[in-house]
Amino acid sequence: MATYAIGDIQGCYDEFRRLLDHIEFDPANDKLWSVGDLVNRGPGSLAVLRWLKALGDNAVVVLGNHDLHLLALAAGNPRQAKKHTMDDVLTAPDRDELLDWLRHRPLLHHSDHKRFAMIHAGLAPQWDLAQARACAQEVEVALRGPGHIDFLNAMYGDQPDQWSDDLSGMERLRFITNCLTRLRWCTADGRLLLHEKSLPGTEPDGVLPWYKVPGRASRETRILFGHWSTLGYIAEHNVWALDTGCVWGGSLTAVSVRRKKPIKVYDLDCTGHQAPG
Repeated sequence: MATYAIGDIQGCYDEFRRLLDHIEFDPANDKLWSVGDLVNRGPGSLAVLRWLKALGDNAVVVLGNHDLHLLALAAGNPRQAKKHTMDDVLTAPDRDELLDWLRHRPLLHHSDHKRFAMIHAGLAPQWDLAQARACAQEVEVALRGPGHIDFLNAMYGDQPDQWSDDLSGMERLRFITNCLTRLRWCTADGRLLLHEKSLPGTEPDGVLPWYKVPGRASRETRILFGHWSTLGYIAEHNVWALDTGCVWGGSLTAVSVRRKKPIKVYDLDCTGHQAPG
């Protein structure tokens, strides 16, 4: 039995299936981890959701910002009633089953056996693994509970932008959600810079990738993440970035997740469906 982790699919179903064929993925025996952003921008969001849902316990998916976007859209959040490519999901006969399945995915996965954690975007530099897991579970409870529509209508916003144990209510849930599904850049003291658009290597002084913040509490944890297509594949600082921009004409990346041996990387060139913007 092998375990593979795959970068942001974003509705690129054909490329996704070609990559699985390339790695000779066995749905009956192998495990597939996804860093999230299953949907939107590409043309095959519905097919991606159906395929992963059908994989049952052999699929481990963490939620990304585009997955939350779909759930908010389905919940009637007016801020999300804008251009998207998910009408195939919203009008599907099995829409409710798929959305319910998606809503019950975690925001953080940790495997004691593989000794890896997986998230979509980033972690607050102040969080160690235990605190990150506890924070993720707070959002999961809100998202899976009877008040999930209220949560989906209130989760958008950029404040607060710095962690405090005193945060409570929706402010606390919003901060956690932003870290796990939107974060790229931070200041050295851990303030989130959610609107920083610099390409990696061109960032201003004092702006750091979340995983390079000095003293990051999770630095001893091996972390897989996506969300950052301009970063591409990296393996440094005990993190592995897997979003290689398939939907932009880049590639789709999978890695073989091994407890002791180095990760093996598989890469598939993709045909973009639209230009970044």
